[in-house]
Amino acid sequence: MTTLFDSFDLSGLTLANRIVMAPLTRNRSPRAVPLPITATYYAQRASAGLLITEATAISHQGQGYANVPGLYTAEAIAGWRAVTDAVHAQGGKIVVQLWHVGRVSHTTLQPDGQAPVAPSSIQAKANTYLIDADGSGSFAATSQPRALNAEELPGIVEDYRRAARAAIDAGFDGVEIHAANGYLIDQFLRSGSNQRTDAYGGSIANRARFLFDVVEAVTAEIGSARTGIRLSPVTPANDSFDPAPQPLFEYVVHKLAAYALSYVHVIEGATGGPRDHQQGDTPFDYAALKQAYRQAGGQGAWMVNNGYDRDQAEQAIASGAADLVAFGKPFISNPDLVERLRRGDALNPGDSSTYYGGGERGYTDYPVLAEHA
Repeated sequence: MTTLFDSFDLSGLTLANRIVMAPLTRNRSPRAVPLPITATYYAQRASAGLLITEATAISHQGQGYANVPGLYTAEAIAGWRAVTDAVHAQGGKIVVQLWHVGRVSHTTLQPDGQAPVAPSSIQAKANTYLIDADGSGSFAATSQPRALNAEELPGIVEDYRRAARAAIDAGFDGVEIHAANGYLIDQFLRSGSNQRTDAYGGSIANRARFLFDVVEAVTAEIGSARTGIRLSPVTPANDSFDPAPQPLFEYVVHKLAAYALSYVHVIEGATGGPRDHQQGDTPFDYAALKQAYRQAGGQGAWMVNNGYDRDQAEQAIASGAADLVAFGKPFISNPDLVERLRRGDALNPGDSSTYYGGGERGYTDYPVLAEHA
């Protein structure tokens, strides 16, 4: 029987186990540049079969939170190179999540204080994280966005392509396109945030057009085997909504099947919340989503996420419902989460006051099992 701790061939990349560290925003990269402690943080967690970095902006316009990393300056690429070197030295595998936040931003984070951009000029009922004048952090409402002109979209797609190339140059084993949680690509997908009347709005095919423009550019630049994607069919994160998510996301995965992606990463339910959250009149059928992908010829690994414990993860792997299981918050406070799950040992509790911003405390100082011994 296949277990959570068996190795896995991810499009030619050998993973030591089927446990994935999910993307976790930590707000410790001033000027969008990862610091040396970031290399320590990821290297500590390199026993995961695969590490997916915190969401990383493809451009200054793509930034939506203070002190999150980017991939659009030489300094940031050098900072990430130190991270990938540290992870690889520990025998780990790591990919970077490519991010454009769209409307989930604030004018103080945008170039020249401009308005954030979005498919339509609809402000998100959501908050972002800012650094106050005294250096402390706090959450603030997002700013009113402006609608993107169709002529601007190829430039943003080009930013994704450049960021994918920069990721490979920085030593990453691949990239994950962030198409989830109410950020720019997800904003285009959903009718709640996309009220365009041009070729990028209206029908499901039109609303998905921007996603596939990005997928086409990234896979052409670095190859499908190095490209994964993250989806969140029903999450309400960042004011994300669509009344008919099942046909929308079945269309998306059906088309994704043609790209021979490394993996499809699916958040089940509300991100960080109830797994049974639904949008529209009926519960979302995740088994049908996976079936739609496989029936269309999709061969990428199927990765599941959101609130899995060891027993649920083992069942998902053993039953064939998933190839990989991503764990989020437990990795913050348990750098040796893989070994703790293997032994069935207790987990360290997390200090939520240090999740966003700060230094080493609550970042690189959580104890591991050897220290207990």
